Amino acid sequence: MAGGNVREKSQHAPRKLNALAVLALIFGPTLIVGLSGCMVGPNYRRPAVQTPTAFRDLQEKEEAQAASYADMPWWQVFQDPELQELIRTALKQNYDLQLATERINEARAQVAVTRSSLFPQVAANGNFAGGREGNFQTRYNFFTSTADAAFQLDFFGKLRRATEASRAELLATEDARQTVILTLVSDVASDYFELLQFDLQLKITHETVQTQQDSVKLTSLRVQHGVATKLDVLQAQQTLDTANSQIPDLERQIAQEENAISILLGNYPQAVTRGRPLVEQPLPPDVPPGMPSSLLDRRPDIREAEQILVAANAEIGVAKAEFFPQISLTGSGGGSFGRSSAFSSLMSSQIGIWSYGANVSQPIFTGGALRGNLKAAESQHQQALIAYRQSIQRAFGDVSDALIGYQKLHEVRIQEENTVADLQESLRLSNLQYRGGTATYLEVLDSQRSLYSAELTLAQARGNEYQSLVQLYRSLGGGWQQ
Repeated sequence: MAGGNVREKSQHAPRKLNALAVLALIFGPTLIVGLSGCMVGPNYRRPAVQTPTAFRDLQEKEEAQAASYADMPWWQVFQDPELQELIRTALKQNYDLQLATERINEARAQVAVTRSSLFPQVAANGNFAGGREGNFQTRYNFFTSTADAAFQLDFFGKLRRATEASRAELLATEDARQTVILTLVSDVASDYFELLQFDLQLKITHETVQTQQDSVKLTSLRVQHGVATKLDVLQAQQTLDTANSQIPDLERQIAQEENAISILLGNYPQAVTRGRPLVEQPLPPDVPPGMPSSLLDRRPDIREAEQILVAANAEIGVAKAEFFPQISLTGSGGGSFGRSSAFSSLMSSQIGIWSYGANVSQPIFTGGALRGNLKAAESQHQQALIAYRQSIQRAFGDVSDALIGYQKLHEVRIQEENTVADLQESLRLSNLQYRGGTATYLEVLDSQRSLYSAELTLAQARGNEYQSLVQLYRSLGGGWQQ
């Protein structure tokens, strides 16, 4: 269906045509109608997901608290000033975070592009022509100016559903950035604690080397005085060589860990400044996980999955709207101004022009394309729904693993401290008995080797405990608030 009208007026007409007023008169009411029409397709409702009433390993304890360890900002959780500075640097310079920020800018621009279809598209045109016709000695100069507009009526909500999907994708991109922040803060903290663990192990190894060097010297003196054997010296030297062999490997791990932290900070590989040693890092007295239901709103990856589901739900409406008529309006207004000698020697002229039209398009036969498009949109919605439920399930698994890990690794560290204390006492007694002649030097060396191994294990247990605390904070959704 189409209709139109063209009208011309000379300079002597009693009224002059205002092109913008005509376009406003045509498109004003239709814009209101188009934006207030019905929308086909389902409106989004958050799907019901049955979640546990408590995190695993907490059923036999007191009722869960509303407060969560993840509610604390990262600078209160990680109190080492050097670690705080590393995290701040990473939040400013990390390339993954910069990419995530640019993806938000892209998504925001895409929303503007999609939303623009809801409004009339207006363009201005201008043309100037002048010349002389030799046969008739006619001279003329004319300037033509028009404004064209086109507007698609959104009676069935196709454009509004597309805008809804685009906005949801923008929110998903923002949540994806929060996930990057959460991961970045956690990775920097975890790598930092592992670096401190390697530092502690290297310190223990250097102390062991120094102790064993003194032991070799003392044993050599005892051989000279006939109270020890050459075998005692060789056994002491073997323990010293074993400790020395650990130093290059620990230095390698320290350098590689520093490189990893530097990359997270957006720097080239370089040394990393340390703060407090591992044994002086504070541990929280309690780590309440909070209410399980709050995890859905706290974890940015779950919110991202939900926004993807919102977008997929809106795309169903877009696909359904394709089955209905597409109605568009067009309009144009303007005028020509100039002088021509064709009429009584260069008579001035002014001509007003305006037109309007409408177009209706109704799909009749598309070979199954529209139905296939709708089925694809519905399948994508189901995939997004499955991914949303899966993200919730994985989140609860992450929290349960982190809770159990932190609790059990804390117990491991306590037991390792007891082991080191027992071995220190055993070494003291072995030395007394050896000097008193009631024990061999091999027993002393066995105690030294056992103590060295236990101290390295304790250092690793300390590092594992701090890293498990970081993972618990991350799994609960903490760390991305800035």
